[in-house]
Amino acid sequence: YVKAAELLSLPIDREMMVAAHKTDLRAAGKAGMRTAYVSRPLEYGPEATPEPGPDDEFDVVASDFLQLAMRLDGE
Repeated sequence: YVKAAELLSLPIDREMMVAAHKTDLRAAGKAGMRTAYVSRPLEYGPEATPEPGPDDEFDVVASDFLQLAMRLDGE
């Protein structure tokens, strides 16, 4: 995560990790990135039980990318 910020010549806190995996988001958050959780309920197929959604541990939580875009537009 830090190397990506360096390559982009941006402060790490100006970048955002968008993912459906909480472990990836937690690691990015610890590195100083902002985080956005986007749900993927069908990731493991329609018969699988989806992972429970996150608490308020991430900066943005969205049900899909359209909702994410709308939430980020207000910032």
